Amino acid sequence: QVQLVESGPGLVKPSQTLSLTCTVSGGSLTSYPYYWAWIRQPPGQDPEWMGGIRYDGDTDYSPPLRSRTSISRDTSKNQFTLHPTSVTPEDTAVYYCVRAEGLRTVANAYGLWGQGTQVIVSS
Repeated sequence: QVQLVESGPGLVKPSQTLSLTCTVSGGSLTSYPYYWAWIRQPPGQDPEWMGGIRYDGDTDYSPPLRSRTSISRDTSKNQFTLHPTSVTPEDTAVYYCVRAEGLRTVANAYGLWGQGTQVIVSS
């Protein structure tokens, strides 16, 4: 059974770079045709697809976030990491790592979710 577990700092200050890691167990990041992504849900708002990484390592990003977001992976640890830069209080949200069979840009298309990790951006 594939499981996803997010980890992150919890509280960060504005303008800092954030690093959130998803550890995958029971499956491989390089297995075709899976697509691994990040979704966030700010308080009182709908979930937002941020971007993802394909089984072959190619990445995709939501256009509004492209300029300050990157996703990397470490296949030796079976982890992929989200790096939002220059965070603001508007980046406060619960961040989820997710999996689907192929690229999906809407949250409800993902069938496998981690438990989520809360990120608060505040000075």
